Amino acid sequence: MEYRVLGRSGLRVSEVSLGCWAIGGPSWRDGNPVGWSGNDDNESLAGLRKAYELGINHFDTADVYGDGHSERIIGKFLYESSRDSLIIASKVGWFKGTAPNAMQPVHIRHQLEQSLTNLGTDYLDIYYFHNTNFGPNDLYLEEAAETMRELQKEGKIRVIGQSAYSYADFIRVCPITRPDVLQFHYNALGNQFDQSPTNLFHWAEQQNLGMVLFGPLAQGLLLDKFDPENPPQFGEGDIRSSNQAFSRERLLEIRQKLQPIKERFGGEVQDLIRVAIQFALTQSPNACVIPGFKNARQVESNAEAAGKPITADEATLIRQIISDVS
Repeated sequence: MEYRVLGRSGLRVSEVSLGCWAIGGPSWRDGNPVGWSGNDDNESLAGLRKAYELGINHFDTADVYGDGHSERIIGKFLYESSRDSLIIASKVGWFKGTAPNAMQPVHIRHQLEQSLTNLGTDYLDIYYFHNTNFGPNDLYLEEAAETMRELQKEGKIRVIGQSAYSYADFIRVCPITRPDVLQFHYNALGNQFDQSPTNLFHWAEQQNLGMVLFGPLAQGLLLDKFDPENPPQFGEGDIRSSNQAFSRERLLEIRQKLQPIKERFGGEVQDLIRVAIQFALTQSPNACVIPGFKNARQVESNAEAAGKPITADEATLIRQIISDVS
């Protein structure tokens, strides 16, 4: 396994790390599906063990993933592992319980304690603000940021992270939250984060911030494993059930885009996994990826893509062929 340092955080993580959203299982928020179906706890544990065996040392979860279920599965894994050799990240911000806002300082403290209990550990290596919803007119922003720094001083978290979904949101809150690691969605389909003047990679490198990229495989869409003539059906509580990217038309469009990639890099699913993961990793030496998984086989496939970089010219070619960003 290849490793990278997440910028000024100093955290050394496997370039292919592990996203643990899917193993949380089905869940809902305000009546909308926000989880994943098809998980099995025994297979999830087998996947975590296989990751550790292969040298993956960075596991990313959140309080909202299965309403704590993902954290509890990881907790079982941590019980039998060497905690000090692992980088464990969780998040706060989507699960608000009875608080008026998930970023209310007392709620942040409560959720951290619950996450630590779920995980069976007394500290987190990274604790993220999961979004930038700090209440009306950023009511809780400054207090929330100060609460995070207090938790850091208390030794309950090592590094403060910030997750967000737009360049403007990062630029708005980061001067206050002062994170050392950013987390955002990125893959070869492209988005604002690699476009001028909203290139978050360039901005983060100027600040020497670490970057954790989720969705590098676009929930499997970049692997051409779904049949457009028989689009996948997802169970209750699965966020993909409302994603139009899994429609016949979109699957056909992506398949057509992938054809020249297959001709250049190979047509097997494993070839496409390598291309997708290494494309994301070319964006910054301070970045790692956190593809999701449900079983040991998927973990092995993702890990196999590590240490097989593509060139800058190849990354440019891939972007020209696949990117949806004009």
